[in-house]
This record gives sequence, C-alpha cells and structure tokens, in this order.
Amino acid sequence: MSDEQEKQPAEAAGGKGMKEAKPSVFSKPLFWIILVCVVAAIAIGGTLYYLHARQYESTDDAFVDAHIVRISPTVAGTLRFVAEADNRHVQPGQLLAVIDAAGSEARVTEAGANAAQAQAQLDQALAQVTAAQASRDQAAAQARAPLATAAKAAEDLARYEALRRLDPSAVAPQKLDEARAQARSTAAEAAAARRQVESADAQITVARRQIGASRAVIAARQAQTRQAQVTLGDNRLVAPIAGQVVNRQVNVGSYVGPGTQLMAIVPDHVWVTANFKETQLRHMRIGDAVTIKVDAYPDVEFTGHVDSIQRGAGQAFALLPPQNATGNYVKVVQRVPVRIEFDAKKGPDPRKYPIGPGMSVTPTVKLGGR
Repeated sequence: MSDEQEKQPAEAAGGKGMKEAKPSVFSKPLFWIILVCVVAAIAIGGTLYYLHARQYESTDDAFVDAHIVRISPTVAGTLRFVAEADNRHVQPGQLLAVIDAAGSEARVTEAGANAAQAQAQLDQALAQVTAAQASRDQAAAQARAPLATAAKAAEDLARYEALRRLDPSAVAPQKLDEARAQARSTAAEAAAARRQVESADAQITVARRQIGASRAVIAARQAQTRQAQVTLGDNRLVAPIAGQVVNRQVNVGSYVGPGTQLMAIVPDHVWVTANFKETQLRHMRIGDAVTIKVDAYPDVEFTGHVDSIQRGAGQAFALLPPQNATGNYVKVVQRVPVRIEFDAKKGPDPRKYPIGPGMSVTPTVKLGGR
C-alpha cells in the first residue's frame, strides 16, 4: 500500500472528528437571549393589543340610514309640470310637480258663488227682521186706540152697573144695554189688536231664526270654499324638507292617483344604523365616541357618537317573528340595532359627500364603560 492511500483514510477520519466537535446553536447563550426577547416582545405586544382592542367594538353589519320622504298626491289628475330635479338638492317649499287643476278651479268658483248666495240670504233675513220690527211697532201703535176704547167702555159699564145696584131707577135699561154692547165690541177690537201685535212678534222671531239659519248656511259654504281651495292647493306638490330628489318615476303628462309615488327626497340628516351582536353591548353606552369608515370613501374617517340603542333585537320586529317553542331550538346570537349620529363639528361633514341610505359602513365604538 502506498503512502497516499494510507493518508486518505486518516484525513477522512480527522474530518469526521472535526464535524462532531462543532457546537449546537441551542447551546449558545445568544440564541436563548434572542428567543427570550422575542417571546417577551410577542407577549407584551399581545397583551397591549388585547388591552387596547377590548376597549373597542366594531361591526361590518352597518348601513347609512335616513327618514326618506316619498312624494305622493292626494288628488287624481294629469301632471302638468314636473321639476327637473333628479339627484339635485331642493329646499323646503320648492315646487316639484303640478297636477292639472281645471276641475278644482271650477269647484272653488262654485263654492265661492254658493257662499255669496248664502250671504245674500243673510242680508235678506236681516232686512226681514227690520221689516217685522217695523210692522210690530205699527201694530202696537194701532192697538193703543182699541185698547183705550175698550178700557173706557169697561169702566162705563162698571159704573152703570154700580149705579143700578144702588138705585135701579138711576140708569135706564136701554142705557145699560148700550154700555154692555159697547164694552163687548171694544173688547173684541182690543183682542184683535193684541193678536196683531202677537203676530208681529212671531214674525220677528221667525225672521231672527232665519238669520241664524242663514249664518249656518254661510259657515257651511265657507267651509266648502276652504275645502275647495285646499283641494286646489293639493294640486301643487312642494318639497316638505330640504334634501336630494331621488327615484323620480313620472313625467309631464302622466296620470297619477292618490297615493301614487312620484319621487322621493333623501333628507340632509342621515345617521348610521349598526347591528351589533348582543354580546357586544355589555359596556356600550349612549354618548360613546365612534369612528366611522364608509366603504365608498375608505380614506375619510368620519366621527360620531352612539345616539341610542334599540330595546329589542331586530328579529323581534320582523314580519314573521320566530317561534322558538320547539324541541330542536338552537341558540343564535342576535343582532341589536344601534343608532349612531355623525359629529360634523369634530370631523368631516357627511353632507359634503354623496352619502345616502343603504351605503355600507364600518363603525368602531370606543367603549366608555372600560
């Protein structure tokens, strides 16, 4: 065997011995120091994150909400005018649509004429009262003479009868008969005069009652006039609030009936309805600050606060509330609507952005109870 062949096994054996002698990385103190620092940093970071995150509650089941006003007429007719206000902002009282008012104008004219006729009847009744009063005064004046004559005849008869009782020869029978006839005749004339006065009083009463009836008719006709004017006013549809006109469904010439939706108005005031899990409400309080992220504007951070929390889960107000009185009931965490108002003074004003009902948002509530 040559020297080179003997040398090769020796070198191989020496190399194997050198590899086995190399220290492990786990035996190095630096490794353990680094590992301990990393674990400590992860633990501290995780603890800090937990302590920070537990102060907030968030949900992606949230949407922009508003009280949408739907514009509908109360009368039927053909649209004569429709404002070109699609997706435009309108002010309260701004004209939106006009319904052909030919029939309504005719009813207003007719009601006005009926009211004028009722006023004329009242004037006539007042004149009748004046005339009846004059007739009564005349009858009373005419009755004075018969009444006086009847009174004198009655006194003469009484005097003759008294004299006859004292001295039968003092008064002739013929004279006594004439006195009795005169008393009866004048009494009848006085009674007739009284009846005429009473009749005149009755005419006054009738005329006064006619005045009351005429005034009642005037009140009814004036009410009809006002109703006709209200109906005429209903032909003009104006914006009840400030907001943006959306969902216009009609044009000029369209026939509409009572309750037909012409368009809708989204008001300037909007808020967020967030459906939080019932387990997230433990520390949530009214007034808690909220950070709002709108999906349409991810780079804009809106601010708000918790305005109210609905007393009851959303499923309790469904059209068909669930019936859980069954044997296979499975408990499910319910969602509770929470109303969140925007704070335009503390952050971006949502009115400066085209934000409307139904748009998705992600609110994060800073819990005030922790």
